[in-house]
Amino acid sequence: MKPKKIATYGLLVALAFILSYIESLFLLPVPVPGIKVGLANLVVITALFVMGVKEAFVLSIIRIILVGFTFGNPSTMLFSLAGGLLSVILMIIFQKSKKLSIVGVSIIGGVSHNIGQILMSIIIVDNINIAYYLPILLISGAITGTVIGILGSIIVKRLKDI
Repeated sequence: MKPKKIATYGLLVALAFILSYIESLFLLPVPVPGIKVGLANLVVITALFVMGVKEAFVLSIIRIILVGFTFGNPSTMLFSLAGGLLSVILMIIFQKSKKLSIVGVSIIGGVSHNIGQILMSIIIVDNINIAYYLPILLISGAITGTVIGILGSIIVKRLKDI
């Protein structure tokens, strides 16, 4: 691996890590627990559209593991891995299809992240009734995915202009 690529990975992992930390400091004022903006996904979606599939996947996994060890516990890391893996895999599939914009791919990422977490909850708790929480999370995933997608498209456009 070339030094420039290693430096870019390091920079993006650090950025995603910092965004995750900032997000952990400010909880959204919503009555439903677990809803987050997903600021770190801004780095992943930017990497997906600027660097490539492999880079975005690796970045997402490294970020989840580092943030899990630093700010979470094994349980939160499991939920993050379930949501993050499903999210990045579906974002890659839809980005490769070229049928959706960055905003559309980001919405897929936000919604699928919540689906992955609910599936993990159902497995861990062994209770399908947790799925009743899914519609609320799908709506929040669509809203936050839209916000992250709009910001990501601005960043990607500016990076391509450089």
